[in-house]
Amino acid sequence: MKRYIIIGAGAVGASLAAEFETHGIPYVLVGRGAQIVHIAAHGLSYRRPGGHRVLRLNTADTASPPALRPGDILVLAVKAQDVESATEFWAWRQVEGAGFASELPLVTLQNGLAAEGIALRRFDRVYAASIRIPARYTVTGEVVVGGEPNVGIVALGRYPEGLDDTALSIVADLAKAGYLTEARADIQRWKAAKLEHNVTNAVELFAGPSELRSKAAAGLAQEARAVLIAAGYDPATPSEWKIDISSWRVAPESGIKPGQQSTWQSFTRGTSSEVDYLNGEIVRLGRIHGVAAPLNTAFQQAAARLAIEGRQPGTRDIGEIYPVVTDGAAL
Repeated sequence: MKRYIIIGAGAVGASLAAEFETHGIPYVLVGRGAQIVHIAAHGLSYRRPGGHRVLRLNTADTASPPALRPGDILVLAVKAQDVESATEFWAWRQVEGAGFASELPLVTLQNGLAAEGIALRRFDRVYAASIRIPARYTVTGEVVVGGEPNVGIVALGRYPEGLDDTALSIVADLAKAGYLTEARADIQRWKAAKLEHNVTNAVELFAGPSELRSKAAAGLAQEARAVLIAAGYDPATPSEWKIDISSWRVAPESGIKPGQQSTWQSFTRGTSSEVDYLNGEIVRLGRIHGVAAPLNTAFQQAAARLAIEGRQPGTRDIGEIYPVVTDGAAL
């Protein structure tokens, strides 16, 4: 029997578990720390545009993970910086009546391009997903999702390329659970397109005039695209969706505000940063392929300093990182 083992109880993982619970799809949500303890004891406070519910979920603590079965599909919902340790932990767990978990399908939901390569060192079947979901986790035991009428938008395919019955089955389950979902054989193009957007997350960490913040975001994305193309990627465009996403939106009264994406949330909670796998990925590819990425480098370094100093988002001005010369052109 197919069952999803959702690893990571943050905004993406907990909301996925909530939708699987609501739609009758077998799952176990596995997490650690105060979040999973709270959900196990009190349920998940789950807010969507249609209302607020407290859901009792099937949970397990990483300290006492569930026994794995041959029909299980692992869904990795941790941040990119935690993929190495998570795959090391899960790959060599025994499956009842079978071999290692490394032979089970593994779905990667991370931003950036690094997770799949890390996972493939240990897992034979990796399914990459590019997920767009306006979700927030800043309060223990609570997740807010602002997407309507669907939870979010997902492209999914076998990594590094192709489709198979497992990919199509996962896509069907995600669609049943309320996600706008499409199977894509060229999934790396969709991951690259998401990264082109996600490098702008770093702007949300800094205060400053909206005009300067917009210029910085545009510059980061433009620089990222140039590097990705030089590295051989062909980022997908929105016009390539075969499913209709035209009516999907972030509900205005959902509680999800612009400027509070995943990177901002991590800094707000005081947890580790994914910037090295977003802006840092562009910097890495730029160094390999001989394309300068000074803006992504500057924001990567500035985010690192913010983390080292233990400072909250908005406590440094963007002008310190993104200087403007007298003619108004950004350096």
